[in-house]
Amino acid sequence: MRLADSFRSERFGAVRIHELQRVIELDSGASVGAGSQVVPAEALRAVESQMVIVVPCMNETRSVIEGVLSGIPHDCLIVLVSNSDRGPVDRYEIEAQTVEQFCRLAGRSAITVHQKDPGVAAAIKAAGMPELIDDDGLVRSGKGEAMLLGMALAAMTGRRYLGYVDADNYVPGSVHEYCKVYAAGLHLAGSPYSMVRISWHSKPKLRDNRLFFSRRGRSSAITNEWLNRFLAEYSDFGTEVIATGNAGEHAMTLDLGLKLRLAGGFAVEPYEFMDLFEQFGGVLESTDADVMASSVPVLQIETRNPHFHDNKGEEHVQGMRMQALNVLYHSPVTLPAVRQAIVEFMVEQGALEVGQEPPRERVYPPVGTLDLDLLYDALDAEALSFRQPDGLALAGHPAAPPIDRDQIPRRVA
Repeated sequence: MRLADSFRSERFGAVRIHELQRVIELDSGASVGAGSQVVPAEALRAVESQMVIVVPCMNETRSVIEGVLSGIPHDCLIVLVSNSDRGPVDRYEIEAQTVEQFCRLAGRSAITVHQKDPGVAAAIKAAGMPELIDDDGLVRSGKGEAMLLGMALAAMTGRRYLGYVDADNYVPGSVHEYCKVYAAGLHLAGSPYSMVRISWHSKPKLRDNRLFFSRRGRSSAITNEWLNRFLAEYSDFGTEVIATGNAGEHAMTLDLGLKLRLAGGFAVEPYEFMDLFEQFGGVLESTDADVMASSVPVLQIETRNPHFHDNKGEEHVQGMRMQALNVLYHSPVTLPAVRQAIVEFMVEQGALEVGQEPPRERVYPPVGTLDLDLLYDALDAEALSFRQPDGLALAGHPAAPPIDRDQIPRRVA
């Protein structure tokens, strides 16, 4: 894969945000060129063999899920975290069967689990994160909660990298490109604490019976503007460096991921930026000297494939915008001028009444604080939805499940 060079970056303490760089060639061969960076196929495969791809899923059709699975490179381990309806039709059972059939045909492994499985809640609570449990004794609903559960499962596999791909992606080629970009970016980052965030090339919409390839997302444009305003308030220089505030498709090293605090719901992606600034930005005292010394590169990469996905409506988009602003407003590193401007903007948008304060979003402890041994034992014993289909074993060949109980890493935080 060939990527354009990234010549400029913004620093915020140990966090180094690289300007947006483009995919030049999906397959670069072995040639080199001025102004570009080539990641050879063997380097991509080396990262993919150590990568877990988490697919948060909620009531997607079987054909869409099959397409997403088919786009994930063969050497990546698939983890599907579902919050789909269990009745009147058990949609999770359909999803799990889809994954199992795919694994059998492709000769690969996966993990599936349902977010609302009582056994999952019991396991999470036993492992040390009761904050994730709601008043009904189940794991809270929300995308951030699904991503946290997926990260915990990824951590138990002992692999080094984690990527997220939304289940509502209609184009398998887009999924494939995202995963290749993750591998290329993580290879180039040169730090054990790195993140790669996707900026899609375009998001097509139907207008007047023809496709219009929009370059700006309705939610991301707002989130990016305010995150950049946050940076500018510190530097006294305007910036547009952040282009991926709402990047659902993103990846990171697990060494970094296990230190991050994830927000609930759709606040999860913008809060990843804010948590990096809070933990490693140098404004607040950091408790992690290793990360501060190593730096945290955030690579932002624009893909070539258009991003076709389900249109969930204006209310969904408005909710994403406001949740992003909520976490920005309440961050201890946000300066007063930005806080005041956020309130004024939210009042103008009708999201707040005059005199009100933005609500707080839930923020969870790092996954690295979980006791992974206890988590696995409880999942294995109590979570009926927890499955580890292995295509080689299903075909009668010697194989091992994705999670080896004896190889689960010790807790890291």
